[in-house]
Amino acid sequence: MDVPVAANTLGILGAICWSVQLLPQIIINYRRHNTVGLQPSMMMLWACAGVPLGVYNIVEDFNIALRVQPQILTLLSLVTWIQCYYYEKKWSIARSLTVVIPVMCIMGGIQASLIIALRIASSTHIEWPKIVMAVLSAALLAAGVLRHYWDIYIHRTVRGISFIFVAIDAAGDLTSLVSVFFQPKLDVLGMVIYGSELVLWLGVFAAGGYYNLSPWVRRRIEQKRSVNDIRGLGDQRIGTNDNDVHENITIHSLPSSTSVFRTPSGELAARRARRTFYSRSEELVHVSGEQDLIGHRTRSIHTIS
Repeated sequence: MDVPVAANTLGILGAICWSVQLLPQIIINYRRHNTVGLQPSMMMLWACAGVPLGVYNIVEDFNIALRVQPQILTLLSLVTWIQCYYYEKKWSIARSLTVVIPVMCIMGGIQASLIIALRIASSTHIEWPKIVMAVLSAALLAAGVLRHYWDIYIHRTVRGISFIFVAIDAAGDLTSLVSVFFQPKLDVLGMVIYGSELVLWLGVFAAGGYYNLSPWVRRRIEQKRSVNDIRGLGDQRIGTNDNDVHENITIHSLPSSTSVFRTPSGELAARRARRTFYSRSEELVHVSGEQDLIGHRTRSIHTIS
């Protein structure tokens, strides 16, 4: 299916997704100052996968976006990879840069050499080197994700990896996969490269739903039930206290009323009214007592005078 506009648009979207896919992970690592659960081997496998993938996409004359996409993948993967050593192994910045910069240069040189070699091979109608590049890139990408599957199996949880990163990466795989459909020539190997990783990321989503989301939902439900039970117990205690008050009310202590029927709320209101009345009466008695005492002292002073 030859639709250049669709191929370029989807390829650009895939390149954008792959350009920013690791940025959330890099930012999370920086904010947490650790990379617990993140596999450095996964990042290095991805960085290595970008080399044959870039060679294949360039030699096959894919659109510009798909040619740039592997270069960004390799760069960001190496940044994330060196973060693992910087935060977990406590490497210094100088040591980290001393290691990662030569690795970048070596990978760039290998890719350039392979591009030249495969173009020469294609001009002589030798196709197997391109097939090797496609299979190698797909295998390395899949191995990077499968390394995280092993961590999920061991710890029974999806840890150390940003689900935003997983979603963006899966979206990049999907758009790149569809972009291959709109190339002038349907490339089965290209479909295998992007499709295999897409399936593996969907599996990580499923594992996250089982190990992370389901327990969280169950905890939320249990918390709500506990809150409702506590509230019900509190209402029951309040009702019991009210019943005790109702039982302690006697006929002679009730205020006069023309109504034969009395509601609990009315009884409680009457009880509160009596308490207020008694407290105010005591205050009046106390004040009057003080006034009598003052008057008595005044009369005594006048008598002495």
